[in-house]
Amino acid sequence: MKIVIDSNRVLAAMIKDSTTRKILLDHMFEFVAPDYILTELRKYEDRVLKVSGITKYEFEILLAMIFENITTIPETEYRELIEQLKDEISDSKDLAYIAACLASKACGIWTHDPHFKEQKKVNIFTNIDMLRFSGEAKSD
Repeated sequence: MKIVIDSNRVLAAMIKDSTTRKILLDHMFEFVAPDYILTELRKYEDRVLKVSGITKYEFEILLAMIFENITTIPETEYRELIEQLKDEISDSKDLAYIAACLASKACGIWTHDPHFKEQKKVNIFTNIDMLRFSGEAKSD
């Protein structure tokens, strides 16, 4: 199941060994993200280090491990869609995720960002939804 992952889920996984991290490392999902996600994550690096108590070295290792499960989509593959979507959501930083979702033909976006509920172009999934998907697949 192909799912676009929002940066807030990656940040949550980096800060704490939690349900979010377990879902992210579940190989039943094929996670994709706009290449912009790396810029966003780097912007919050200092905050992650402070809140999580990990070192810069541990941050880099954890980021590398997480991105073994995430394929980034180059902006060239979704750029044209961004202009078409600009009226769909109030937070323009989220446009890349919606555009990447449409361009990659993913099932939806895994996020806890409430702005995504403003739009009607793609499905939005929370941790609860992801756990349901995971449980349904494992019980088949």
